[in-house]
Amino acid sequence: MAIDRPGRPENLPAAEVLWARWALVAVLEATAKAEVQGVRRGGTWIDGRGLHLDDRGCTWWTFQQMGEGRYLLYGEDESSAVKWHEPSIDMLAQAPDWLPYEHLRELLEGWELGCVYWYENGAWARAPYPGDLDDDGLDCGMSRFAVRDELLRDLIASERGLPRGRADGLVAAAEARSLTAAQIREVLDAAAAADEYVPADREALLRSLELAALAAPGSGTPAASDEPG
Repeated sequence: MAIDRPGRPENLPAAEVLWARWALVAVLEATAKAEVQGVRRGGTWIDGRGLHLDDRGCTWWTFQQMGEGRYLLYGEDESSAVKWHEPSIDMLAQAPDWLPYEHLRELLEGWELGCVYWYENGAWARAPYPGDLDDDGLDCGMSRFAVRDELLRDLIASERGLPRGRADGLVAAAEARSLTAAQIREVLDAAAAADEYVPADREALLRSLELAALAAPGSGTPAASDEPG
């Protein structure tokens, strides 16, 4: 499903699906070196606050779980015209009371925010937009996760060099919350066999996998004996 400009709530997949796809990329990109970069961190990652994407220039996004069945997506792509629109657009209009308003208003006051979407009761929503708004940045920022074909293309072209069949299997397993240590081992083995070898960070990868909760319920993080070697 393509994303309109400006984005519409129905353009986004279910929040659980979006989380799984984004988290899978965060797991595959995880390194100990990146984990200690703090505010200078770029790329795609997961931490105790949620999922993040930041290219350190054109786009940044955060995706958070806010309780049972509730999610919050916010950020900015340089294509967004929301914060420059006249008359001004209230990005928090009609928003539920469970949003972290203090943090979001700090971003708004600093002109750092391009759009806000929230999810509950199985549906996405956002503030109303005027009819003459050209773009809110959702397409350029989120199509890499929201559109499955774009996600697969990025995984195939990534430094891990995943073949389409393996990439498709990983996405399906992540969406089903059934990602296994064996599938992660396949990714590491494929990376080691690639012409341009990019070593994977096993420990960081497994830390991110635990935070992402992409394994089957009750299975926990792969045991040391099951870790990819």
